[in-house]
Amino acid sequence: LYLRIAAELYLKRLVVGGFERVYEINRNFRNEGVSTRHNPEFTMLQLDEAYATYEEVMDLTEGLIRDVAMEVLGTAALQWEGRGIDLGPRFRRWKLEEAVRELNPGIAVADCRDREALAGHCARLGIHVKPGYGWGKLLLEIFEKTVEGTLVQPTFITHYPVEVSPLARESDTEPGITDRFELFDGGKEMANGFSELNDPEDQAARFRAQVEAKAGGDDEAMHYDADY
Repeated sequence: LYLRIAAELYLKRLVVGGFERVYEINRNFRNEGVSTRHNPEFTMLQLDEAYATYEEVMDLTEGLIRDVAMEVLGTAALQWEGRGIDLGPRFRRWKLEEAVRELNPGIAVADCRDREALAGHCARLGIHVKPGYGWGKLLLEIFEKTVEGTLVQPTFITHYPVEVSPLARESDTEPGITDRFELFDGGKEMANGFSELNDPEDQAARFRAQVEAKAGGDDEAMHYDADY
């Protein structure tokens, strides 16, 4: 028996079964470590909508958060951990690679798809690198080290690498990149969403890559889920 890490697979079964818009406020259990930003047992809201793209889900997420703030607090401007956050203006949308390069001027455009170049930048930044990490994982590591904590105002980070997005649909125009977003404010991640990967052969290949990553020492990589 396993404690679930998300409601995702169960909600998706409902979508496949014909329920085109579903959600659940649910309990989840994850062993990614305990810190001031992570708890192994937590509650989250998950929703799935048939035919919607990740851009439409970004619009929905932004509207939901703003409306809840207005309903509960009576204002879209709030103070959190001593910092002012304004949920009123349209949330910024920023590609992950562009955010990394803006806050790390020493990283060139060509470096962002070069595993060896990124490994060198990680060494300079004091980021531990495991042998199985590809360029996508290294790019995310640099983002988390140098960018994430600076995102005080609501910001959607988009265009995550395939390597770190095993369930997200690959972009039609940018190989190696997915149609995915994460929302940050107050320097913390608040939401994650993506256009659904619905190609079973692609999904099987992604799961095989996850198995290889787990064998290579990646503690967050998933098992192969043949049923899914």
